[in-house]
Amino acid sequence: MTEDALRRLPIALDARAMEARSEAELPRGSGWQYEPKFDGFRALAFRADGAAALTAKSGRPLARYFPEVAARLLALGVDDFVLDGELVIEGGGFSALQLRLHPAESRVRRLAAETPAALVLFDLLVAPGGRRLVDEPLSVRRAELERLFAKLAGAEGFRLAPATIELAEAERWLRRSGSGDYDGVVAKRLDGRYLCGERAMVKVKRVRTADCVVAGFRYLKDTKQVGSLLLGLYDDDGRLNHVGFTATISSSERPALTRGLQAMTTDRSFTGAAPGGPSRWSTEKSADWTPVRPELVVEVAFDQVTDARFRHGTRLVRWRPDKAPAQCRMEQLEA
Repeated sequence: MTEDALRRLPIALDARAMEARSEAELPRGSGWQYEPKFDGFRALAFRADGAAALTAKSGRPLARYFPEVAARLLALGVDDFVLDGELVIEGGGFSALQLRLHPAESRVRRLAAETPAALVLFDLLVAPGGRRLVDEPLSVRRAELERLFAKLAGAEGFRLAPATIELAEAERWLRRSGSGDYDGVVAKRLDGRYLCGERAMVKVKRVRTADCVVAGFRYLKDTKQVGSLLLGLYDDDGRLNHVGFTATISSSERPALTRGLQAMTTDRSFTGAAPGGPSRWSTEKSADWTPVRPELVVEVAFDQVTDARFRHGTRLVRWRPDKAPAQCRMEQLEA
């Protein structure tokens, strides 16, 4: 089902998902509902006129990459509804989802059979039969979603996201997040409408720190000034593995840091996984880096780990001259 076809449906609405703004802490007080933030692909699921569609929060179609989810939507015994949820692959994590974004249909269908995705449901925009709920408060939408989920009677491939109004439970979810199914916690007003495309929710991620070895660097584009530091951690076999990067280097620090790193260049630094090796992060630019002797240690802040790597760029907290590189170990990435 194309985006134009979605607009022509009897249940047509602004097909952009409601989004969240980042905050440092969970909101307190009455009137909030908390949900775990799942580490997957956000998706709106449409079922109408005997057809099913999945769209990303950008509005782009996803059913081509998750045909098994679209097929399960078609197999449900209800019609004319719109769900908001998260596509996840149990045991595969975010990297398994990314493998689906492949141009070869044969490969996508093979992966769909081998590692089927599930849709975790957390909101209902249009109730079965075409009744619009976007202007109803979350408390009403959640109750309708729970009724629909009960009606589905445990249909394969669909899960109901947990929800609570208890701050203590939400804080427990937050402490568990960062390297498993949960990517943080989302807070929503119980009296809030569904505002398509607006940042009307609050998301909070658990921020942790790790001491890492600086084992290489990349230059800023079109300059000879250091732009980012490549970070490594030692595994149980004593190999230094590339785990990510940090680019939060102040302009005043950059010239002296560049001179220091250039004086430390070497032929090889990473002895395990290295930038530019075969991985889903590899790009044409990923080989454009300079190894340095693994002697410097830096503390960085991070929020998410996937496949023993920082999912995003990290924030440089401080240099650690008091820390030996051999003390920087992979277990820091464990939950």
